[in-house]
Amino acid sequence: MGSLVLGFHEMEKTQLLLVGGKGLHLGELSKIQGIQVPEGFCVTTVGYQKAIEQNETYHVLLERLAMLKIEDRDQIGEISREIRQIIMKVEIPSDVVKAVTQSLSKLGEEHAYAVRSSATAEDLPHASFAGQQDTYLNIIGKDAILQHISKCWASLFTERAVIYRMQNGFDHRQVYLSVIVQKMVFPQASGILFTSDPITSNRKLVSIDAGFGLGEALVSGLVSADNYKVRDEEIVERRIATKKWAIYGRKEGGTERRQIDPDQQITQTLTEEQILQLACIGRQIEAYFGQPQDIEWCLADDTFYIVQSRPITTLYPIPETEDQENHVYISVGHQQMMTDPIKPLGLSFYLLITPAPMRKAGGRLFVDVAHWLATTVGRDTLLNTMESDPLIKGALMTIIERDFIKLLPNDKKEQIPGQSRKGIPFAGSQAQIENDPAIVSDLIKRSQTSLDELKQTIQTKSGADLFDFILTDLQQLKKILFDPQSSAVIKSAMDASIWINEHMNKWLGEKNAADTLSQSVPGNITSEMGLALLDVADVIRPYPEVIEYLQRVEEDDFLDELHQLEGGQEAQDAIYDYLSKYGMRCAGEIDISRARWSEKPITLVPMILNNIKNFEPHASHQKFEQGRQEALKKEQELLDRLKQLPEGEQKAKETKRMIDIIRNFSGYREYPKYGMVQRYFVYKQALLKEAERLVQAGLIHEKEDIFDLTFEELHQAVRTNQMDDQIIRKRKEEYKLYEKLTPPRVITSDGEIITGEYNRENLPADAMAGLAVSSGVIEGRARVILNMEDAVLEDGDILVTSYTDPSWTPLFVSIKGLVTEVGGLMTHGAVIAREYGLPAVVGVENATQLIKDGQQIRLHGTDGYIEIL
Repeated sequence: MGSLVLGFHEMEKTQLLLVGGKGLHLGELSKIQGIQVPEGFCVTTVGYQKAIEQNETYHVLLERLAMLKIEDRDQIGEISREIRQIIMKVEIPSDVVKAVTQSLSKLGEEHAYAVRSSATAEDLPHASFAGQQDTYLNIIGKDAILQHISKCWASLFTERAVIYRMQNGFDHRQVYLSVIVQKMVFPQASGILFTSDPITSNRKLVSIDAGFGLGEALVSGLVSADNYKVRDEEIVERRIATKKWAIYGRKEGGTERRQIDPDQQITQTLTEEQILQLACIGRQIEAYFGQPQDIEWCLADDTFYIVQSRPITTLYPIPETEDQENHVYISVGHQQMMTDPIKPLGLSFYLLITPAPMRKAGGRLFVDVAHWLATTVGRDTLLNTMESDPLIKGALMTIIERDFIKLLPNDKKEQIPGQSRKGIPFAGSQAQIENDPAIVSDLIKRSQTSLDELKQTIQTKSGADLFDFILTDLQQLKKILFDPQSSAVIKSAMDASIWINEHMNKWLGEKNAADTLSQSVPGNITSEMGLALLDVADVIRPYPEVIEYLQRVEEDDFLDELHQLEGGQEAQDAIYDYLSKYGMRCAGEIDISRARWSEKPITLVPMILNNIKNFEPHASHQKFEQGRQEALKKEQELLDRLKQLPEGEQKAKETKRMIDIIRNFSGYREYPKYGMVQRYFVYKQALLKEAERLVQAGLIHEKEDIFDLTFEELHQAVRTNQMDDQIIRKRKEEYKLYEKLTPPRVITSDGEIITGEYNRENLPADAMAGLAVSSGVIEGRARVILNMEDAVLEDGDILVTSYTDPSWTPLFVSIKGLVTEVGGLMTHGAVIAREYGLPAVVGVENATQLIKDGQQIRLHGTDGYIEIL
């Protein structure tokens, strides 16, 4: 009997599988001192299972449903409908009827009740399932209540609930339904309270929506609600809505919609005192559950009743910190063009080489910039550094205007306390450097020599020695990455581009001249990588048998059998040569755990086939030469025009010097990261050998499990030969949760996400604004691609994607324009787009949702916007 029905006060925290998420929370709420919860009980999932366990048709349909994918909408609708019909016809088991009858007699059968669904996959920390199953209000009488219990059971298979489960990776066969039967409260007002502001994510702001009558009117969207914002027991904002309708309970049962008296429509639903009292209740519930809550409340006879509380699953986690001071965090992913979550081992490696103060949140890295915002010179430096990303710069300016981080009392415009220039996030050195191309070749040579030594020495290391060796070698990598001469080369090229753009605009009225001058610069390892894949296509193009074979391969071992085909040996050699130089690259390469092209060579196959289809032989040389000629022509044209001006010879001489710096130095911009990724791959291969030993010892299940450990944890496991299996399981779950989150560019220690805006002056009204990073205006077909492996491109398509890192470069040879959601003036996609002469706009918020695959669009790379034609 006990397991068929449980009163709210009888429930235990461990009974999720019996009472579902909503039921469990009501049980917990009813135990909080001072919180009023209308009385009730749960018909547990045991009752549901007893009702359907012998029904063979139900189980056959359930198996069919479990085999479907989200795309099979028609079949999902049909099977879901059949399952609902079966459940509605099933007789409720007699012992369930008896248990419900007894519980009703205790509470009073004459009362009206709310009958509400509570699924076992509902109100969970990572998936709310809000509104997916049905609720019925003001149900009177035992028979009506039993009938609505069946309706709730059936609502487990509404089409929306089935699709939501599929999206969140839940197995329909493992999800059951409990039904809540709860005394009705007939309120004068009701609504929803968020203990974190749902718009800005600010954890210190309580947001209350309130309307007259039952909460259904707000939930269903029938009326606009009043909205009140409370911070530190003070109402800081209020919006009073016109509330024309409300839903009320009828005497005979059920609900009805009524028009509100015109005088009452614009009155404030709650008094000031009630607003503050409700905010206080919200904070009490949040403290009990230990995380921000989405709470349903109602007000009757001057008493607030709480009818639901669930975790807010959409908030981005706040980066961890050791103190209670105000902090401001900038996303590293938006700078590195990789906004996906990073596995723990990947985070460790990044943290071991960066000098900036880093924090982790949601599987991503953030730089804490509070130090810089505490001094005038720090603020100026930071805003200058963020010039290339207006959305971050705009957010920082908002934070400065609000005085969220106070200036230090002794702020004398001096250096930032405790920080060297090198510690400034994403900034280069200010050092001057002579314009000598030999500097670049020396830097590359030093990096390559160091890498060769690493490859040799690491072979001799294993066990704990390997970890000590990697830690030592990471110091060498840091030296290379933060070499002042290396930074000066990159900074000089950037400064020269800025100088050219400013002065050519001022002297000649020419916008973004540096874009054309940057085409086909020598020595850019990333753009060479894209062109080199065209050469691989040239080798394969004459052999139809190889092409046909590549069109049907599905596994990464496809290279093993290539040599058996005519031309197969040549194709195999060409691909292996390519991998020997670029095989350590991949999408999201700053995460050491990501599968590299050498480990997953099938990633390259669609790109090679694209190149064979879209290009004639020798396209790589022609593309490079075409870009070089355009740059030389632009240089000559600018110098000739400058000489016609007053003091023209001097202007032309200065300009020529800047152009030479761009041509000599900007190709090097991509090299340090290439060097870092090469080293990463050497470390990774050595660590995977250690992982094999851990698998053999039974400490982990598969080699890749080491990616779910930090460097220190892995070191410890190898040293002690001990491992807690729970850690890896927990991390895998967390990673799934992190994948669903969208990281903010800027977030504060209050959890508030602050965004800047683009200047929309002179833009067409319906244009999508972004950052202009490579000049030109083009029209073409949008190809919205989220995974590089899925890219099937025609020559002349415009690539629309979330972000591009160097691994996307081989696709750039096939496109004629680029749109990304993330990026700045000097991020990889922008640099390569300029070098290939592709118009590009980056940082276009939600571009992959707003632009549909196949639409014709116009891309304004000079002014930074997109139009859908």
